[in-house]
Amino acid sequence: MESGASDRHFGPRQLQRSNTAWQPDAGQVSPLTGKLRRITILSLVMLSLLCGCAALALRHGQRSMQDAATATAAIADTTARMQSAIMQMRGVVQGRVDRAGFAEAIASLQAGELRADDEASRQFATVLQAAAPRLEQLGRALLRDGATNATLAAFAAQVDLVDAGLAALRVTAQAEILARQTASIAGGDNLLVVVLVLCAAGWFVAVSAAFTVAESFRRLHAIAAAMLRVAADEAVPSLPSLDDADELGAIARAVAIFRDNAIQMRRNAAQLLAANTMLDAAINNMSQGLVMLDSERRLVISNRQYRALFGLPAELLYPGMPALELLALSRAAGNFANRDPQEVQHTIRGWLQGERPHGEQITVGSGRSVIIRRMPMPDGGWLCTYDDVTERTQTVARIAHLACHDPLTDLLTRRTLVEALAQPDSSGAPRTGYALHCIDLDRFRTVNDTHGYAAGDIILCEVARRLGEMVRGDDLLARLASNAFAVLQHSGASQDRAAALATRVVARLSEPYLVDGAEVSINVSIGVAFADGANGGANGDANGDAEHLLRAADLALQSVKLAGGGGWGFFSAGMDVAAQRRTALERDLRVALAEDQFELHYQPLISIGERRVKGFEALLRWRHPQQGMIGPDIFIPICEENRLIVPVGEWVLRAATVEAMGWPSNVSVAVNLSPVQFGQRTETGDIADQVEAALRRSGLAADRLELEITESVRLLESADSVSLLHRIRALGVRISLDDFGTGYSSLRYLRSFPFDKIKIDKSFVQGLPQAEEAGVIVAAIASLGAALGVATTAEGVETLEQLEHLINVGCTEVQGYFFSKPVPAADVADLLASYIGRRAA
Repeated sequence: MESGASDRHFGPRQLQRSNTAWQPDAGQVSPLTGKLRRITILSLVMLSLLCGCAALALRHGQRSMQDAATATAAIADTTARMQSAIMQMRGVVQGRVDRAGFAEAIASLQAGELRADDEASRQFATVLQAAAPRLEQLGRALLRDGATNATLAAFAAQVDLVDAGLAALRVTAQAEILARQTASIAGGDNLLVVVLVLCAAGWFVAVSAAFTVAESFRRLHAIAAAMLRVAADEAVPSLPSLDDADELGAIARAVAIFRDNAIQMRRNAAQLLAANTMLDAAINNMSQGLVMLDSERRLVISNRQYRALFGLPAELLYPGMPALELLALSRAAGNFANRDPQEVQHTIRGWLQGERPHGEQITVGSGRSVIIRRMPMPDGGWLCTYDDVTERTQTVARIAHLACHDPLTDLLTRRTLVEALAQPDSSGAPRTGYALHCIDLDRFRTVNDTHGYAAGDIILCEVARRLGEMVRGDDLLARLASNAFAVLQHSGASQDRAAALATRVVARLSEPYLVDGAEVSINVSIGVAFADGANGGANGDANGDAEHLLRAADLALQSVKLAGGGGWGFFSAGMDVAAQRRTALERDLRVALAEDQFELHYQPLISIGERRVKGFEALLRWRHPQQGMIGPDIFIPICEENRLIVPVGEWVLRAATVEAMGWPSNVSVAVNLSPVQFGQRTETGDIADQVEAALRRSGLAADRLELEITESVRLLESADSVSLLHRIRALGVRISLDDFGTGYSSLRYLRSFPFDKIKIDKSFVQGLPQAEEAGVIVAAIASLGAALGVATTAEGVETLEQLEHLINVGCTEVQGYFFSKPVPAADVADLLASYIGRRAA
């Protein structure tokens, strides 16, 4: 079937070619509009020519009027000459003209030229021709013979006749000329009106035609632009000429129908695209791999997770791909490498031919574990899902590992160690002959308080690493608690071998640790117990039970810590009793503060230069209701381990400042601060707030309070601790460095903070004056204090020889039993009085 031009179909490519000549644009003139403009211009040119012709006709009328005016001027000139001649004739009558003048007047009358194309001129010419000879005759007679009445009368009659004719000529000529001019003007005006009317009609017709055609083409242009926008899938909110009852209206309505159909098609396409996009997103973002096969066992769809799991390139998979070809491609990618290809193919054929769900777990070429589930669909196809359970399996393994290992150090937990002790060894025999080392990091809480918990974690991990380097392969390592570790030394460990291992552990773990560029040192205590009493009887009555073994090693550890720490020891009988006593003390300490069982004793500080009691050091004592007075060396470590030292320390500050208010104004009081107090807060606030509150409550002057910090603790390595010390110093309180020379870095401490006093530890004073090394050290410290402008106090002075030596080396203050033991607050006044009396004597 043939199709005409109107049935031609324009595809996208043809539409693009047809639009290359002209595209609708706001600033572009269409070809049809250009033609219309040219036609309009030609119409205007024609009208302009018509106007030119009218102008030429008007010019012709103007020239006719000019000719009439010229004729009028000529008549006027002739009339003037005639009038002059008549005046001369009248002068002859009056005897005022001579013969020459008369001859000139006659000549003028005779020479006057008049038009003969009108009646008035002809009549005047007849009168003039008749009167001129008579006037000449009479005039000559008058000039020749003299004037006579008859001659004068006749001459005057002839002059009047000429004058009357001339007057009639003038009036008639002027009237005629005026009539002609009026007629000429009227004719020109009529012609001009006609021309103007014709021009206006022509302009109106041309402009109307132009506007009509332009409006039609404008509508057509708008419709064409809308059609192109619709074809280009652009939004067309409205169309022109929809309501017009002409061809353009019909075209507009057809375009509107096309537009509505196109919009609906675009909406349908967008909805389909959105649905496909969502389906694609859902399939490709699901956690499982997915493959769908049709009833012919051909590939319908596969997602990204499936291709990633099996390492299949997306470009090699295509819809309609046979399932066995897909299997071959997967096998070529390295999957099913540990299985016989024939067996795999047979299995796949089996479930493809069946109608029941099927599942299995395999390991793909990448080593990941995958669970495959295959479900039949109603149309005969198959839906296969692939679940990557590698992380799940690894998570289960990690959870099982974490259940048995410490998450920070990756060592065995206490529970795992107990279970290992309860299990038989590799030969199936009960575990005997094992040595259990309980390791504790002394004063580890101080490290956390001064350096932070992150630094503590670094040290714990390093401890685990160092322990791993020192144990053998069949030894077990465990982390029992925060800063407690355990080593289960292998079967056959003797007392000597256990002692050797404990010695190595103490030495290795006591080496400094590098934390954020600074060295941190800790002490290590170890308690050792054996699984039975066969190896030297170190554990006494400890049996092979795991909990009993741990308890025995812990009791040995506590014994070492009570002895000062920094070493190791075996379990022995009687340690259980000491442990029970320590537990009872911990329990009683928790109620001691509430029941006011603490009290302060004061030991005087003697100024050598002033020879007087310059102050007292406040020393804490515990008066137990049943056990009596308990020394600070017993309960202070327990308080620090359980952080009871924080409220107890605040009580000491309050009590010491209140009691010092009863002393002379030149006597100060010194209070020891525990490093634990710098990392903890009370209801009052931090340690600086507590000091300020104690001074404010007691009214004691700040310069009468002296705070002592122990140099054996790395307190000043914490920026927060240094900031607190500066705040206390800003109150006017003096800061002393206690136990100088026994800590980690004495000189570094002096550089870290401007101390007011250095206290020389009693271990250096006790050997004086016999111990030369101690004497050199004391002298060096005294010289250092003098160079820095810092006071030096020697502790533990018990003999006169020691005092004399200290005076000689330059110490500024002394303290010890040589002067007085610590006395209760009630005895301070008597002690001061006795020293005042002794000084006066």
